[in-house]
Amino acid sequence: MSLLPAHRPHSLFPDLTEWLTGFPAVENLRPLVGGHLIKVEDELTEGKYLVRAELPGLDPDKDVEVVVRDGVLTIKAERSERHETKGRTEFSYGSFARSVSLPAGANEDGTTATYDKGILTVSVPVTTTQAPQGKRVSITSGE
Repeated sequence: MSLLPAHRPHSLFPDLTEWLTGFPAVENLRPLVGGHLIKVEDELTEGKYLVRAELPGLDPDKDVEVVVRDGVLTIKAERSERHETKGRTEFSYGSFARSVSLPAGANEDGTTATYDKGILTVSVPVTTTQAPQGKRVSITSGE
């Protein structure tokens, strides 16, 4: 048995995990397979977490659903295809969905949503609490 450190050759290609860095979480990939992805902007400002979703041409009362549960905000929408035209279309029809994780301290019960000029804005109040501090854990020996 050698006491020398193991030498692992470096590959020309990075680990798969390095390639996947920056990609969305698995739950956010589901709409790419089962529906269309809703484009969003989000920001944390003045005690609120704001999410703006691009949903032009929809009736928010009939076609859009906003659900907040277990720290996740989910926006679902449905656009029905018009059969009155036989020409070309570049519009997307069918089901649209997007889920985003809420920040720590989000008050799900205070969530509100407004729709104006094709933009859905969801506002979630966030309490301004300090970030949790880590706790040093002492290690005891088994001897």
